[in-house]
Amino acid sequence: MALTVAAIRTAKPAAKSFKMADGNGLYLLVRPAGGKLWRMDYRFHGRRKTLSFGVHPEVGLGEARAQRREARKLLRSGADPGALKKARKAAARAHQAHHFACVAREWFERWKADKAESHSRKVIARLERDVLPWIGHTPAAEITAPMTLSVLRRIEARGAVDTAYRVKSSISQVMRYAVATGHATRDPCPDLRGALPPRQGGHFAALTDPRSVGELLRRVEVYEGPPPLTAALKLAPLLFARPGELRSMKWSEIDLERGEWRYFVHKVKTEHLVPLARQAVGILHALRAHTGHGVYVFPAARHGDRPMGNNAVNRALRALGYDTRKEMTGHGFRAMARTLLAEELAQAPEWIEHQLSHRVPDVLGAAYNRTRFLKERRKMMQAWADYLERIRGRIRAPRACPRR
Repeated sequence: MALTVAAIRTAKPAAKSFKMADGNGLYLLVRPAGGKLWRMDYRFHGRRKTLSFGVHPEVGLGEARAQRREARKLLRSGADPGALKKARKAAARAHQAHHFACVAREWFERWKADKAESHSRKVIARLERDVLPWIGHTPAAEITAPMTLSVLRRIEARGAVDTAYRVKSSISQVMRYAVATGHATRDPCPDLRGALPPRQGGHFAALTDPRSVGELLRRVEVYEGPPPLTAALKLAPLLFARPGELRSMKWSEIDLERGEWRYFVHKVKTEHLVPLARQAVGILHALRAHTGHGVYVFPAARHGDRPMGNNAVNRALRALGYDTRKEMTGHGFRAMARTLLAEELAQAPEWIEHQLSHRVPDVLGAAYNRTRFLKERRKMMQAWADYLERIRGRIRAPRACPRR
């Protein structure tokens, strides 16, 4: 006897599962927990098989019967409806795997292997915030230049032109990976040349006048913040490392007895050694009582297993009254040191470039760059720390140290 809508609605669960037949193999399986599942039993090449048509009431009686008719039609044609359903699901999964979001995440897992964690987090955050919500579900092979430009225009509209260029670069890398892995035929990003407004040029804001630097150092000296941030602000001019390298400093990288900080620079893919002047060693000795029990020298306030945020030093500079766009930024300590080491202390350019961990051609190999001019750089870093101490106290600096 065929099922009715009323009979299905009023069916109550029992201690064991039971079937309510509708004919031609179709039935409703009522579970003890109350679930009602559409099933169809059939035979193919002498083997008994079962098809699933969904859950009631999401799938009604009429739709279940329509699926039964389609299945029996396939059987009459000599096809196995169950095998065909599995093949369609597999094809759908394969199609899903070719979507831009899946390709992007696969690319990111490979790409991040030799990148700094802070940089990797920024790249994936930009993709997840600015790209995947708009084109993530589109197959990589169907990504077009106008589609990509639409994504970039949204970023441009909020005034983040530089971010739009960075996102464009990431999309291009994903698309080139899609081409290499057979998920797409070309990268549309080169077609967007000239479509975005020009990037705003310029360098990181930096103070390079000795009197202005002295005033900055005096403000830093009286800054009252959390011990890790205060120490980072004091060490930034002394070490002039990249902000991400400074805030990610680990205690395991520091040898206070030898006065050395050794770490790997992901930007140039080589190890780097920073000689620590006695002033830097003193700051780190004092800070060790606060953070020496952990991994990071400058841990985040809420998460001790992470380094402080990448804007912490800039926020402190703003608290000291500096415009980090026009006057002084955390990255500006590098330009400050590069300028004053040359102009005020007459240090050799090659010593400065090595200490800045710039990529310096070296016939002895990149690994040797870590210790290149080490004796001279030790003297230079101490002379630099002494110089900063003098201009902070408004004392006129003595004659510059002679070069080699």
